[in-house]
Amino acid sequence: MIGAPPATEMPAGGPGRGALAAHSAFAAGGYMLCSSLMLVVNKLAVFWLPAPSTVLLVQFLASVAAMYVAGSLKLCEVEPIRLDTARRFILVPIVFLGTVFANIKALQFATVETFIVFRASTPLIIALLDYQFLGRELPSVRSWLSLGLILTGAFGYVLNDQFFHVKGYFWVAVWYAVFVTDQVYIKHAISAVKMSPWTRVYYTNLLATPLLLVILVLSGEIGTLVTFEWEPISVFWLAVSALLGVAIAYFSFLAREAVSATYFTVIGNVCKVLTVFINVLMWKYHATPLGLGFLFLSLFGAARYEQSPMRPNKPASVAGHPIDAGGRRAEP
Repeated sequence: MIGAPPATEMPAGGPGRGALAAHSAFAAGGYMLCSSLMLVVNKLAVFWLPAPSTVLLVQFLASVAAMYVAGSLKLCEVEPIRLDTARRFILVPIVFLGTVFANIKALQFATVETFIVFRASTPLIIALLDYQFLGRELPSVRSWLSLGLILTGAFGYVLNDQFFHVKGYFWVAVWYAVFVTDQVYIKHAISAVKMSPWTRVYYTNLLATPLLLVILVLSGEIGTLVTFEWEPISVFWLAVSALLGVAIAYFSFLAREAVSATYFTVIGNVCKVLTVFINVLMWKYHATPLGLGFLFLSLFGAARYEQSPMRPNKPASVAGHPIDAGGRRAEP
């Protein structure tokens, strides 16, 4: 069941299996809900405010402010910025920023369904990277068949896409390459650099903010903001995207820690069924009925995927850092 991921990712010697399964289900469920809504909210945010870097900057700053206030009030564990930890963690915000920036640019130029189907094919690549770098076994026959359905649905959708847009597909392709790197590297990083999910949100968004400011200036969005006529609906969707950005940042790190990189990608794909329903109701630029059929074939394949177990006595190794069978960085 996609909604109840296995608890094998959690450290041994802690809470019982039932508690770990509940923790994994909570993490996956929270991430699925936020992820299913985030695509549509971001699409609306960049529609009413055609400045994607600005939308992302507001989301980042909202997450940093929320973590700082919550940590100061002792509502959750948020560690202060330390230079040595920041150096070890610095690639995470860079990869994260690349993913979310390409994500929002793709949504600016491509339909939501186009983005969803390309995302649905990512487990094919990530399953192989899970095996090569993170110590997982290769998928079972059932899982390979499931991934085959995902790929078939993706190709079928593209062939029936009425709104083919070369620029949109360019940004989807950029996002695809960065996203695959994101899924594998960040899974490694949260095992190698131990901190609470709240601290990871704080570090990631704070360290990514200066980089995003550079992108905002170079992209020429300052000129757009100067001439933009703000409306209440623009402010509303910007605020909603900021609040949802805080939630998805927390649940994504929580879920990454609880399940494998491939499984995390798959649960993010399955929840997009809700995104499709919302998009069909709210947005006129969506796929044909046949295209939607291929979309659901792709998502059905994702729902049938089973997480591969860790290889016995085969620790993972990413960037020269071994990780033990429980997903933790092995001590020298």
